[in-house]
Amino acid sequence: MSGAALGLEIVFVFFLALFLLHRYGDFKKQHRLVIIATLLAWYLCFLIVFILPLDVSTVRNLKWFLCSCKQKCFKPWSYIPNGIMPIFWRVVYWTSQFLTWILLPFMQSYARSGGFSITGKIKTALIENAIYYGTYLLIFGAFLIYVAVNPNFNLQWNQLQTIGIAAANTWGLFLLVLLLGYGLVEIPRSHWNGAKRGYLLMKTYFKAAKLTTEKADAEENLEDIMEEVRKVSESIKYNHPLRKCVDTILKKCPTEYQERMGRNMDDYEDFDERQNSYPSEKSLVKLHKQVIYSVQRHRRTQVQWQILLEQAFYLEDVAKNETSATRQFVHTFHSQEPENKIIQYFYTPTVEWYWECLLRPWFYRVLAVVLATFSVIVVWSECTFFSTKPVLSLFAVFIQLAEKTYNYIYIEMACFLTIFFLSICVYSTVFRILCGIYFPDFLLFCRLTPPLCLNFLGLTHMDATISHKNTQPTAYTSIMGSMRVLSFIADGFYIYYPMLVVILCIATYFSLGTRCLNLLGFQQFMGDSEMTSDLIDEGKELIRREKRKRQRQEEGENRRREWKERYGNRDDSTRNRVVHTDQKESSFSETNTNRPLSKYTRSNGRTERDTIELLQDAEPLDFNADSINDDPLELDLGRYQPGGRYLSMSRSEIFEDV
Repeated sequence: MSGAALGLEIVFVFFLALFLLHRYGDFKKQHRLVIIATLLAWYLCFLIVFILPLDVSTVRNLKWFLCSCKQKCFKPWSYIPNGIMPIFWRVVYWTSQFLTWILLPFMQSYARSGGFSITGKIKTALIENAIYYGTYLLIFGAFLIYVAVNPNFNLQWNQLQTIGIAAANTWGLFLLVLLLGYGLVEIPRSHWNGAKRGYLLMKTYFKAAKLTTEKADAEENLEDIMEEVRKVSESIKYNHPLRKCVDTILKKCPTEYQERMGRNMDDYEDFDERQNSYPSEKSLVKLHKQVIYSVQRHRRTQVQWQILLEQAFYLEDVAKNETSATRQFVHTFHSQEPENKIIQYFYTPTVEWYWECLLRPWFYRVLAVVLATFSVIVVWSECTFFSTKPVLSLFAVFIQLAEKTYNYIYIEMACFLTIFFLSICVYSTVFRILCGIYFPDFLLFCRLTPPLCLNFLGLTHMDATISHKNTQPTAYTSIMGSMRVLSFIADGFYIYYPMLVVILCIATYFSLGTRCLNLLGFQQFMGDSEMTSDLIDEGKELIRREKRKRQRQEEGENRRREWKERYGNRDDSTRNRVVHTDQKESSFSETNTNRPLSKYTRSNGRTERDTIELLQDAEPLDFNADSINDDPLELDLGRYQPGGRYLSMSRSEIFEDV
């Protein structure tokens, strides 16, 4: 069974990352390289969180070899032979660092670039990343100068590698403590407030009022950008050299705007016949970037609005069903997604009523108390983990007690739950603060994982650099390198900076940040504020309007469905009778020439009028063609799109569909 636990967790984590990527992504719309890079980054980050408890247990497994009564000792099921974990961590750590610091930021800049060629996008991505990483190079340069000036150190490759790791971990730990101080208080408090349905409903109304302003701003910005695109599209005709750039911009616009821009385009005029001032390629690159940003912002606000509506409708349904005498949960709107039959069989309306109206609030309260207890333990351990005699860190106490009884499963579970709780506090804060910027959230997720694990090893006294104990280090810390090369980092920053989490927790508990933002003019949810009450009333009215609109839509769909079920066959027979009657009338019009022709030849006149319109819509002759013998309708058939758009035949570039 040697290495069986490691192999099982590697396979399990891979399918977990694949499931989450499939759940929150779209494989059909994304480029394959983007899917592979994202899956690999998620997979490696999950591996660090899941495999680190095995690494800690492996170090404790050394006690098995030192046991004096081996006939009574048993070999742990999670035992991993020596030499495997260092190689594993070396591959995982450096691959994840390459992805999160080099490849993924480059792909992000490449996808958001407004260039029309691969060379232009690469150039823009390199420039943006060079400016962005200038701040990180300052930290690395400061460490490098310190080691080079200090006469006690001889700069070698291992020390240079340690300096690079220390720079990345210092930046990560600096951000980690800030996010952790907010999450340790806000996560338990949010679950406690989750039991207060009235509080949640008022907060949802408040969010709806704020999001409406942002959504209107995004729509107005999109309208302005689309107006500029329309002007550019009308000025640059299909035979202009820059028309391919305009076609690329049009592909990024929403469908309704593409159809609107395609109308009333006079393509009979040649661009050389009028002395117009055409935009340059540089201005088109800038416009392309603006279109990408405005479309993403508009889609983001639309999705957030739909999620907020579903949450508001759900909370209103709960408030309405709490006073139900039948004790069966009734939804105002049916779920748009198909329900699982197995879940639907067990999760009946009665069971749903008891869960939503009775059990769920108590479950949230109990969960909030458990999470608050974990938060207190984390804060205490962050302030006392440097003390080894006596051992004050509670996480270190728990691990050492399990070590004395050789309970390796308990060690692994305790380590996993601790890392899992720290990850929830940190990453939930990231997604709350930067909920609208998806890609940077993911980059921070990858960059914060190694410093978080390093902080966990310090809490459990598994990092000899911080605890100053002559113990066997884990394979993870051996790959990370010894911070003793930089003593002011190991003995100063890594020990005293985490104590700042106490101040951050106190500030979060009293909502000092929320009050400061409210004083600066950024509306925040505060129960004792008059502005908050006004926004709650406004949001309540907005939700009520959306609810009436959706009810009218469902009523219309139900009427159409009932009409189709009741008169569907009758409509088919009526349609057949109409066709038969038209045939008889057409034959009758041919025989009776004394009758007025206009009454019976209306269909023929319509056919003739359609033929004339088709001839008018035909594409004009392009004098820039290679040969005059070429049929322009056949040559430009691939470029013609519905609505009068002329899109150039160009192969989709890499990352165009990000």
